[in-house]
Parts: sequence; C-alpha cells; structure tokens
Amino acid sequence: MEIRLYSDNDSITCLTNLLHRSYQSLAKLGFEYWASHQSSGITAKRISEGECYVAVQNDVIIATILLKPPCNSSGHPHYDRGDVASIHQFAVEPDLQKSGVGSRLLEFVESRAIKLGANELACDTAEGASHLIDMYKRRGYRKVGKASWDGTNYDSFILSKLLHR
Repeated sequence: MEIRLYSDNDSITCLTNLLHRSYQSLAKLGFEYWASHQSSGITAKRISEGECYVAVQNDVIIATILLKPPCNSSGHPHYDRGDVASIHQFAVEPDLQKSGVGSRLLEFVESRAIKLGANELACDTAEGASHLIDMYKRRGYRKVGKASWDGTNYDSFILSKLLHR
C-alpha cells in the first residue's frame, strides 16, 4: 500500500464514490454525513481546502483523508486555534475497514501535522457514532467540544489528540 497526495490524474468521481461507500453504514444508522451523499463538485471543493491523501493498492484508491493544516481549520473554537490541524473525509473501502489501512493513514497524517507545526490534530464525528468515538479514543483522541454543522442531522463531538514531537 502506498500513501500519497491526491493528484489531478486521480478520478474525483472514484474518490467521491469511495466516500459514499465508506459512509453508507453510517447513513443506514440515520447519520447524514456530507460524505455519504455529496457530489463530486463538493468533494473537489473540500479537498482544495487542505492536503488530500489517498492510500493506493494495485493502482486503486482504497482509503482517503483530508488534512487541514493549522490556521486553515475553522468552524469551531478548537479548530480556530493556530496550533491545531484537523482531519476530514476519512474513508476506507468497506471491505478493508478494521484491516489496519485506516490506522496507517491516521499515523501518516499525524506525522504530517507535526511537520506542519501542529501541536494537536482534531476531528469531529456524530456524537451517536460510538464505534467511531471509541476508535479515536483508542488512538489518544479526547473530547474537547461539541458542534452542530449545517447540512447534517446530528450534533458532533470535537475530538483532539496531542501530538508528540
């Protein structure tokens, strides 16, 4: 598996379809995450706001994550801090979830966030998505706030991890 930046040679449609497949189980639970139904245009707009990384295996994108560097994260007081980077649109091909692909991608962006000067890496997820909250907690993330985003039908917990240099 190779982790690299998303490039113009990659298909935005394929990336969007990966997001839809990955978030489908959350949609079935009733959570309207943007990534479960957003258009390719929205995917392109969102990835333009940071560094979009993809995990590639046999020339196929199997996972993705968007890293917003410090000073480019916004929308919540914790995200607004100048030493906090954030992650978004984290998705792994459903058949590969719980195989370690997501952990490797998270480790990669945690390391990258340190290089960008971040002291913390934050994310948000639906407060009812206990399996995701537990996964982040196992990785050292803690709850630092709550938010309600336009276009979703749930409140989110803001989770953040102290990064060690």
